[in-house]
Amino acid sequence: MTLHHTPNASPPAGHYSQAASHNGTLYISGQLPVSPDGRHNLSAPFAEQAQLALDNLLAILQAAGGTPQDLVKVTVYVAGVRHWPEFDRVYAAALGEHRPARAVVPVPELHHGYLVEIEAVARYLA
Repeated sequence: MTLHHTPNASPPAGHYSQAASHNGTLYISGQLPVSPDGRHNLSAPFAEQAQLALDNLLAILQAAGGTPQDLVKVTVYVAGVRHWPEFDRVYAAALGEHRPARAVVPVPELHHGYLVEIEAVARYLA
């Protein structure tokens, strides 16, 4: 198993790695809308939080040698189902024609009071 880290995404705030790869698969830990410098963005509107979390995830993927086309499965946790359509717009703009498997899971709340968290599984070719 190989652990992956990049300063271009928010640093882990607990006992975990940004990502781990094993046997051709990259597992990216849940990403909150925390800036790479560790700055919290709790007051940001939902679309901005979604973009920040997605930017973190894509930065980790890129640091491991991948591209958005390597994403196989994405799981999104949103605080309230009302955010689902807005997330879908941000997500579609970021991924274009690529459509990995995905689940959007409405939850009552997320850590620190954030509105979105995103984790993913990708193929790992390095």
